[in-house]
Parts: sequence; structure tokens; C-alpha cells
Amino acid sequence: MAEVLTIAEIEARYPNEWILVEDPYTNEALEVQSGKVRWHSPDRDEMYRKAIEFRLPYSAYLYTGKIPENTAIIL
Repeated sequence: MAEVLTIAEIEARYPNEWILVEDPYTNEALEVQSGKVRWHSPDRDEMYRKAIEFRLPYSAYLYTGKIPENTAIIL
């Protein structure tokens, strides 16, 4: 069974990578606080392909690197 990691632990173990988190624990603002790392990769598209492959009932996507300036984020 996968180990539950906090956001700080995920960021320390997987710097500058896209993270697929299984069974994320969130706060009231729906910010991920912890979860099980199911997949990680520096390639965002690879992480999305794995998310489709795994078909997890509850998951979240994270990026542990710095988002470049002049980048739009759409929620």
C-alpha cells in the first residue's frame, strides 16, 4: 500500500515534477494537504496518461516546481 505523504514531503521527494495524488486529503478550500503519490513525472502529459490508465475514483494533480512568469492558470 502506498505511503501517505504531506505536501511538504511530496515537494521534497519530487521537485519540479507533476504528481498524481491518489485519495487526496484537502482542507476547506480544497487545497491538497496530503495523499498517496501514485505517479510522478517531469512530463505533464505522461502524468495525465497515467491518470486515465489508473482511473482513480479520487485524485488530484500537483506541480512541485515554480510556474513560469506570464503563465495563465485556468481552474
